[in-house]
Amino acid sequence: LFKQPESSGLGDCPICCLPLSLDPQDSSVMACCSKLVCNGCEHANMLREKKEFLKRTCPFCRHPVPYSDAEIKNNLMRRIEVNDAFAMSQMGKHYYNNEGDYKSAVKYWTKAAELGDMEAHYNLSVMYRKGVVVEKDEKKELHHLEQAAIGGDVDARQNLAKVEWENGRWERALKHWIIAVNLGHDSALKSLRDIYTKTKGLLSKEDFAAALRAHQAAVDATKSPQREVAVAFVRKYG
Repeated sequence: LFKQPESSGLGDCPICCLPLSLDPQDSSVMACCSKLVCNGCEHANMLREKKEFLKRTCPFCRHPVPYSDAEIKNNLMRRIEVNDAFAMSQMGKHYYNNEGDYKSAVKYWTKAAELGDMEAHYNLSVMYRKGVVVEKDEKKELHHLEQAAIGGDVDARQNLAKVEWENGRWERALKHWIIAVNLGHDSALKSLRDIYTKTKGLLSKEDFAAALRAHQAAVDATKSPQREVAVAFVRKYG
C-alpha cells in the first residue's frame, strides 16, 4: 500500500509518451478509440490538419472524430465489447453525469474496476461512502480507495491520508500525502505544507524540502514545448 508508484494512474500520453498532467483540462479522451491524449499532441494534430486542409481526425487512431452523443456512445460500446476497462469507466461517467443513471454507472464502474481501472475504483469508493444506489459500506469504500491508490490514483491517496489523519494515525497519513506529492498532486502538497507550518515535530524540514523537489520534478516531467504551445493557444483563443 505504501510503495511509491512509478507514475500516476493516468500514465503517459500514448503519442508523445510523456506523463499526463494531473489537471484534467490538460488532456482529452478520444471518443473514437478511448485513448487519453495530451492537449499538446491533439493541438499539433489540429495544426497539421489545418495546414494540409484535412478533415478532423483522432490524433491517435486517425478515425473521424465523432460529435454526436449517439456516435460517442456507440464507439464506447465497441470498445466495451473487447473489454476495454477505460471505455467502461468512461461509460460509467456518461451514465452518471449525462443521464443521471447511477445504477448503470455503478454497473460499468464495477466491471471496469475488476479489469483494473483505477478511476473506476475511486468512483466506487465515493458511491460506497455516500450510499448512492449501493448501501453505505466503509469496508468496501476503503477497499476501492486502497486499490485506486496502489494503482497511482492521487485523489484516492489524498482521501486515504485524510482518513488516517482523522483517526489519529498521523505517520500513515503523512506517508500517503508524500506519495501523492511525489506524483505531483497539488492538494497533497498543500496538506503537507499546512502540517509543516502548523504542527511541530511531525514533518522534518528535510522531508518537506524533499517533497517539494519531488513535486516540482513530477510537474516538470509533464511539460514539453508542444504542450506549452497548446496552453498558449487556449489562453489566447479560449
